[in-house]
Amino acid sequence: MRFSAINKSSATVAGAAFILSISLLASRFLGLIRDRILAGKFGAGIELDIYFAGFRIPDLIYSIIIGGAISSAFIPVFISYFTKNKKEAWQIASTFLYIAFVGISLVCGTVYIFMPKLINLVVPGFGSEDQMLTVMISRIMLLSPLLLGLSAIFSGVLHSFKKFFIYSLAPIFYNVGIIIGAIFFTEYLGIRGLAWGVALGSLLHLLIQIPTTVSSGFRLTFPKHILHPAIRKIIRLMAPRALGLAALQINLWVVTAIASTLAVGSLTVFNLANHIHYLPIGIVGTSFATAVFPALSYSVSKKRYKNYLYELSKTLRLVSYLVIPLSVLFFILRAQIVRVVLGSGEFGWEATQLTAASLGIFSFGIFAYALIPILSKAFFAQENTKTPVIANTIGIAVNIALSFLLIYVIFPRDGILELIARALKIHTLPGVYVIGLPIAFSISGVVSLILLAVAFFKDKKNREVFGELISSFFKIVFTSIIAGIVAWFALRLFVIFVPIDGLFTILFQAAFASLAAAGVYLIISYMFKFDEFEALKRFMRGKIKRAGGLHEAPLSTPDDSSPDT
Repeated sequence: MRFSAINKSSATVAGAAFILSISLLASRFLGLIRDRILAGKFGAGIELDIYFAGFRIPDLIYSIIIGGAISSAFIPVFISYFTKNKKEAWQIASTFLYIAFVGISLVCGTVYIFMPKLINLVVPGFGSEDQMLTVMISRIMLLSPLLLGLSAIFSGVLHSFKKFFIYSLAPIFYNVGIIIGAIFFTEYLGIRGLAWGVALGSLLHLLIQIPTTVSSGFRLTFPKHILHPAIRKIIRLMAPRALGLAALQINLWVVTAIASTLAVGSLTVFNLANHIHYLPIGIVGTSFATAVFPALSYSVSKKRYKNYLYELSKTLRLVSYLVIPLSVLFFILRAQIVRVVLGSGEFGWEATQLTAASLGIFSFGIFAYALIPILSKAFFAQENTKTPVIANTIGIAVNIALSFLLIYVIFPRDGILELIARALKIHTLPGVYVIGLPIAFSISGVVSLILLAVAFFKDKKNREVFGELISSFFKIVFTSIIAGIVAWFALRLFVIFVPIDGLFTILFQAAFASLAAAGVYLIISYMFKFDEFEALKRFMRGKIKRAGGLHEAPLSTPDDSSPDT
């Protein structure tokens, strides 16, 4: 592939989403390989509990200082200035890079010193030796927010120009670094090798984006105006978003603290199930949210509000059409998925059962967590970062409260745990309390989505797409349930004719059930002429046109000056 082709901007939302989906699929696939290596090598034990706990403080730093700035603040401000003065826009990007480097360095240096006291709050249930090892792991991982913070600036530039190919390769290289750490570094450094793998992955995440960003016009220049109006605007816009992401990290902090008080391996079970359930969220929800954001921002900046609503409605319906049936399949195939992805080496049958049960519960919230980023981007495009933060923060508060109530109040004294555990066939396992965490997580996601939807449709001018969205949602849910029932029967039919005696037969069983469900889902979509199916069919044929209910509108680059139509 020629370098010019790599640098090419995506012309359509679906085209951009396709690039992001393919790359995210590759990244998530590598993530599953990473988790399989980790699970097979260490099992659901204290080593991986320490590894996952080590992420909490570095991730909190990244989220507060830089994570919220790119999607909610830097991109719309950069695009706005670029359409008026390219040289000034590049100066703003360079200045923001300096600020990010200095700010993250100072914070990481301070946190390094006080890490032992902070880790005591992250994992109060760990013993003193395990806490000290977690301190060591977290200190190494402090390199991650510094490198990823700088990388995020380059990601923002590439995102603004719709150069999604290189932008989408960065997470792949991040996972490659962690896999290298898991396979090679751990041979000499033990669990510390995983932390150095995270640092290597962060460095690769940064390096892969630099050449294309420079070829786009970026130059590192000494900042002339640290308090440039654009910098102040970015900081003002990022503050609510950063607080929201901080609340998310605090949420994960609390979940980690709770899991540390449960049976050994609970934190690992929760994280591994969480990673698997994010597969459709990342591939479908995040890809479309990332791809549609520049188009939404551009439509708002040009006062093309009908086009803004059209793009948003189309994206929400397409994502629902893809992710809701996947949610149902994940619940039906939860055991098969976990056994194929993680069932090897030191990862035992008890851990497999608990992870599968957790994944089944997580699946009820997949649709919510896939749609939340898209609705959030709709607000961000209007430079409204407060509403998503408020909705998500309330959802996080619900998650924290429910986690405490379920594990420490409801499960110990009522028969609810017994009922849920029996339904999931894990009632005899000692680590069963861990399922309270995904229950709370899924409920909180639905709460956040409902709050965002209520806030969006409270505005009268947004209600013209409400009817089509509701109608689309319910027909997709109904069709997905039918497909899920077909998948359930297909699993049982497969067992009658093929004995389950290994990894490959489990994989074929899951594939057989998935294909049967997908066939029924597509046939019903075809028979009843779902608009979403027609749009997907046109896209797969490479014939996306401006026709019908869901035609494809082109994305606009930052220097596009086409007249309003």
